Amino acid sequence: MRAKEAGKIGEIGLSEMSATTIRRAHTVHPIAAVQSEYSIWVRNPEIAVLDTCGDLGIGFVAFSPVGRGFLAGAVSDDSYAPGDIRATMPRFVEPNLSSNLELFERYALLAKQTECTRAQLALGWLLSRRPFVILIPGTRNIAHLDENLQAAEISLTSESIDDIFAAKNVKGARYPPVAQAQIDTELTSVEEQHLSIDQEQGNFGELVVAA
Repeated sequence: MRAKEAGKIGEIGLSEMSATTIRRAHTVHPIAAVQSEYSIWVRNPEIAVLDTCGDLGIGFVAFSPVGRGFLAGAVSDDSYAPGDIRATMPRFVEPNLSSNLELFERYALLAKQTECTRAQLALGWLLSRRPFVILIPGTRNIAHLDENLQAAEISLTSESIDDIFAAKNVKGARYPPVAQAQIDTELTSVEEQHLSIDQEQGNFGELVVAA
């Protein structure tokens, strides 16, 4: 707040925060936007954050809208390059990845039936959720940028799109326990179970930055 009063920033935003924290912060100073990971296979904001943003008039910024490349078909195994953050994330490595790739095959078929690319289907789905949701897909490729922009024209008619990556189907937590401890966003009941298993097995993982 002092940074805004000093004219150093225009607005105040939060990243990966729970509904409770957002409401507490908003009473101190109006929050302009909340950033959290949100995609077809990361639905945590739907637990409480999206409703809170809607109630308080806060914009919501969805990062990793194509699931860190997974929903665009960029992941086929867990042979990641050194330093790739996905190597620390339970759902991106075995024994969970193979099961998740089976879900991806169903998703890829649905994209084909919808006559769009996998990335476009992921972005189009997000654009259909709430009017205040803003997407920030990252790309270094102009062709991919053009592809992403066309997602706004997709008409989603399939009722099965939500079901493919339902929380009960996705294997593995979003973050390992040591990283999850740094994040305030609400967990699904399935994620809580995954984290409990990882802790019991000693799979604490590495500390990673959420955004």
